[in-house]
Amino acid sequence: MTIRAVVWGENIHERTNEVVAGIYPEGMHTTIANALNADKAISASTATLEQPEHGLPVARLAETDVLVWWGHKDHGAVADEVVERVAKRVWEGMGLIVLHSGHFSKIFKRLMGTPCTLKWREAGERERLWVTSPSHPIAEGVGDYFELENEEMYGEQFAVPEPLETVFISWFQGGEVFRSGLTYRRGAGNVFYFRPGHETYPTYHDATVQKVLRNAVKWAVNPQGSNHAILNAPNVPVEKALEPIEERGPKLHAHGEAGFR
Repeated sequence: MTIRAVVWGENIHERTNEVVAGIYPEGMHTTIANALNADKAISASTATLEQPEHGLPVARLAETDVLVWWGHKDHGAVADEVVERVAKRVWEGMGLIVLHSGHFSKIFKRLMGTPCTLKWREAGERERLWVTSPSHPIAEGVGDYFELENEEMYGEQFAVPEPLETVFISWFQGGEVFRSGLTYRRGAGNVFYFRPGHETYPTYHDATVQKVLRNAVKWAVNPQGSNHAILNAPNVPVEKALEPIEERGPKLHAHGEAGFR
């Protein structure tokens, strides 16, 4: 089965900044989608902030296996309704890949439950990304490390929960280090945060970065599909208990009544 991916881009800098427009004339989201579509196992389309419902209506998300998210300038413009819609799909099993400054996106902070803060510096430094989990599918074919000649620095401490796995750690010319490839599971959904991708540098044209993104999309897919029941909280009647029991003492809810949320 072909993996159905949607690349979501804020698409502001590409329209307002000459440097970014020169690097990504069709938008970063298009460059990323084209890189994903180079793999026949992936079918990637795009969505952007300015579209109705930010390009992510309920029906489209229901047909999305993996959502790739890039945002920076206007995280606050993303409607809370859409954020909750995306979170629901992640809990059900949709994969989510959050890129670079998406660490401050509403959806990433919603799923992490932490401030997601970090140190940063915009100086075009060399970034060396070390593979710390060489057997991980996301790192397949990368080697021991790869380098980006110009990138924005992100430095620890990164205020996120302890990940399931750390796939990459970055070193920058100024001396800082950063956990640049982190995996999580939220509900039935796989989540990957990947650090590189500052808009004034051609990061998403880099062949190794594109390889990592394709690997990540394949990793993020839940092979069991959507688990809609994960959002249910059923009131199990006494007669359906696995072992025979008798009710003892008063109870708050009536037979079959839904619980409070």
